[in-house]
Amino acid sequence: MQQYLPGSRLLAQLLSALLFIPFILSAQDPGTPLINSRLTGIVLDAKTKEPLPGAVVNIKGTTHGVSTDAEGRFAFVTGQKFPYTLIVSYIGYRKTEIIAAGGHIEIPLEAIQSQLSDVVVVGYGVQKKSDVTGAITSVSGPLLKQPVSSPDQALKGAVSGVQVTQTSGQPGGGVSIRVRGGSSIQGGNEPLYVIDGFPVYNGPAGPGTISGTPVNPLAAINPADIESIDVLKDASATAIYGSRGANGVVIITTRKGKADKNNVIYEGTYGIQSLRKKIALLNARDFAVLRNEVLFDTNPAKGPYQYLSQEQISQLGAGTDWQQEAFRTAPSQNHQLSVSGGTQRTRYLLSGNYFNQQGIVRNTDFSRIALRANVDAQPYDRLKVSASLSLSKSDANVSPAGIITALLQMPPTATIYEPDGKYTLRNPFENIFANPIATLNEQVNRSAANRFLGTAFAEYALADGLQVKVLFGADVNNTNEKNYIPATIYEGIQSKGIAARGTYNAYSWLNENTITYNRKINRHTFDVLGGFTQQEFKSDIVRAGAEKFVSDDLTYNNLQSGSVPVRPFADATAWVLHSWLARVNYNYNNRYYFTASIRTDGSSRFGKGNKWGYFPSAAASWRVSNEPFFKPLSHAISDLKLRASFGTTGNLEIGEYQSLATLYSLGYLFGKEVATGFAPSRIPNEKLGWETTYQYNVGIDAGFFHDRLSLTLEGYYKKTSNLLLNVEIPWTSGQSSSLQNFGSVLNKGIEVGISSRNLTGALTWNTDFNISFNRNEVLTIGNGASSYISGNYIIQAGKPLGSFYGTVTDGILQAGETTAKGKYTGSAAPKPGDRLYKDINGDGTFTTAADRTIIGSAQPDFIFGLANNFSWKGFHLSVLLQGSYGNKILNANRQSLELFTGQQNASEVALERWTVNNPSQQIPRAKLDPAPVFSDRFIEDGSFLRVRNVTLGYTLPRSIIGKLSALNVYLSAQNLLTWTRYSGFDPEVTSGSNISPGTDAGIYPVARTVSAGVRLTF
Repeated sequence: MQQYLPGSRLLAQLLSALLFIPFILSAQDPGTPLINSRLTGIVLDAKTKEPLPGAVVNIKGTTHGVSTDAEGRFAFVTGQKFPYTLIVSYIGYRKTEIIAAGGHIEIPLEAIQSQLSDVVVVGYGVQKKSDVTGAITSVSGPLLKQPVSSPDQALKGAVSGVQVTQTSGQPGGGVSIRVRGGSSIQGGNEPLYVIDGFPVYNGPAGPGTISGTPVNPLAAINPADIESIDVLKDASATAIYGSRGANGVVIITTRKGKADKNNVIYEGTYGIQSLRKKIALLNARDFAVLRNEVLFDTNPAKGPYQYLSQEQISQLGAGTDWQQEAFRTAPSQNHQLSVSGGTQRTRYLLSGNYFNQQGIVRNTDFSRIALRANVDAQPYDRLKVSASLSLSKSDANVSPAGIITALLQMPPTATIYEPDGKYTLRNPFENIFANPIATLNEQVNRSAANRFLGTAFAEYALADGLQVKVLFGADVNNTNEKNYIPATIYEGIQSKGIAARGTYNAYSWLNENTITYNRKINRHTFDVLGGFTQQEFKSDIVRAGAEKFVSDDLTYNNLQSGSVPVRPFADATAWVLHSWLARVNYNYNNRYYFTASIRTDGSSRFGKGNKWGYFPSAAASWRVSNEPFFKPLSHAISDLKLRASFGTTGNLEIGEYQSLATLYSLGYLFGKEVATGFAPSRIPNEKLGWETTYQYNVGIDAGFFHDRLSLTLEGYYKKTSNLLLNVEIPWTSGQSSSLQNFGSVLNKGIEVGISSRNLTGALTWNTDFNISFNRNEVLTIGNGASSYISGNYIIQAGKPLGSFYGTVTDGILQAGETTAKGKYTGSAAPKPGDRLYKDINGDGTFTTAADRTIIGSAQPDFIFGLANNFSWKGFHLSVLLQGSYGNKILNANRQSLELFTGQQNASEVALERWTVNNPSQQIPRAKLDPAPVFSDRFIEDGSFLRVRNVTLGYTLPRSIIGKLSALNVYLSAQNLLTWTRYSGFDPEVTSGSNISPGTDAGIYPVARTVSAGVRLTF
């Protein structure tokens, strides 16, 4: 049963649970004291359970100490009495104290991943986390081990200030990511991805031949190859990426081989996916009653049984459950094999991956084969070379557009097949749409992509601290799409078969040339970066098709056999970006830090008067805990740093040639001949420039009790101006609008991140919590306008993007109220049972156009994530909760299902509709009125709390696994439980549009997945 947690109560419970952290370790029974006691043990990596050779094990308070051998084992023979405390240390791992009481002991060590001495990946380099002056969050460890099809999905609930929403549950489907809110109205809002140094914008990549949601381009990357993800959020961190940094930057670093540590690792998982819930609809008997009622209301003279008689209705049964016929329990599997190792001079990692996910909607799937080779070498003391290369092939059968909507609306009295065995072509009533099962079974809707992504660099030390680096990279994408609609189903019967093929080829190359200088002079530390980069992108699209085939057997493989060719399409685009960049990091005595950067970008996309943009930033931080006066507090507050930054970033994601005058081709009939000509499609705008984002950020990083508890608090103010908007222009120009720089949008908010190491020793328990509050507001939209309407949304100064604009319901018209209230129904002939609406403008009547107002927003009040990780004697458990509160969802599915017209199926709430014997105050009567009125009835609370991932694993003891280095087995569940009041398939949905986020209109539902896996290390 679904439950709803009010926001204030939910927030209080989460914070209370997090802050109530037990720090008291269980006491050990000393037992019988032993002299000359013997102790054996093994030291392991807490996550991978691999042995750690060379770890140092000391008895606390004594000089007794040993090092572990090549298998991570050690032994003590000592005069100390049991119990005594061991202190275990290893480079790159947290020092651990554990009580030994005799026998054999297993000691897990945690890799240092969240301490301030870690390094994080920043633009064009790395920094110690203690030296960072900007807002950067790193994701690694269990959060990257989730069974997901693309790396961006691993960010759900993991990073404060980052909202990750599913745009489709289709296998290989995409997500929408907003870093500190959306800033652009018509430009791109997705972050920039930098994969092993190569910048990638995750936009649609295909020829547009198939229907339905496109495959996520990032699904071509194997998530198991990823070592860490660093999210750059404020301008101090992102300004080094200049015109592409306004929406945040996600830096993905893939795994590398380790010196003197050769490993062969196989990991395999197999899972079962299922639909979380079905939508409650009318069965055949109830639908027949509804349709009879509608027909009688329309034409009473024909009597109450115009569709079916009462006897026929009683014989119907439940009818066809279209959801049951389409949705299925579907398998998924993933296999990963990697070989890594090397020497101090050369390190390597080779990996191969096969991933196959069948969809929960029949005949949908996604598969990927991926190969990777990462090599790092230092042939000479001054020279380093490295290459990161990946190659993938992915294939998808995509759910055709409109399938989910059709499944919900298809009447239960209709059948999949006619008595003669042929498909029922369409909905048999007035609302015409195709049989969705026939479409799923027979329509071919395939996408296949090949992608190569690689970088290689050479770095040479000219002198101590002075390095030059040259990097080259390439991203090559080839996508083929194929669609065939046979003549045996409704969509193809008139055309006697429709075939289409399309190819998309894209090629991008990158060259970066940087020089860095690192120097420490007494208490002064300098880190200087300078460089020039250039990137070029080219793409071309070709589409061809035909209709009217003699046979469906050849599908799309023989276009020439179609007697009616479809007009072909071809297009090519290109852009170039040249950049100069510089950054200075200064540190005085590990107390005072200063960072300044500037990037100058020249883009071919903008007008000739605005080709170049300049993006500076500055930041400073104070490590208060390193001040002498702070030492008396260090036992409680182990670390304290204050940060502040300001910077400017840009957004160039507007498409190509937007500043130029362009033409389009069209045909015109002269007599009996069709002549092809050209007409203007856009007027030039030489002043078209960048969207510019100015951002202020202040932050606090604090550690308590020797960093057992750490806190990060961020506050930001982000204003985007010179928005790229299509502005209305006089018709005398020959065009209705022109893309210009107008308007501004504000995002401001607070982010909180808390990490705690609750228990250490044999039982470890770590907690990570984040919560984010963002307020979005349109400041101006320029050109003298204060608002404009786009469908069911309004963009209005003073209100957030994603504001729903519709009518407000006011009950149901009852018997005897027609004269007084009938004018508020919007109907020319109102009757009791019609829905009433509020007169918003106060003119004494109701009309849909005049009586609309803002009825909600897709922007959440806050989003949060809570991760807990436990480890004990080989067992490890991770639990990730994710949630959102305060956002609204336009349930377009519900809007169509509450049209009680009898022309399509209806929601189960139709059973509570107004009738003479049931004068409902909430649900209107059945009537033949297929035009929906958009109202607050269909704006639902989208708040949810979800158990995003649960993984329980066990690492078998070395005494059992023989010559294996490690053997781990585990069970995992994705989207296991969800608490929400949203009535649709899933509350985690969005259309992905900047103007219309939060719309659920036939979106492929997200699946619940339970899987089992094994990991073997040789």
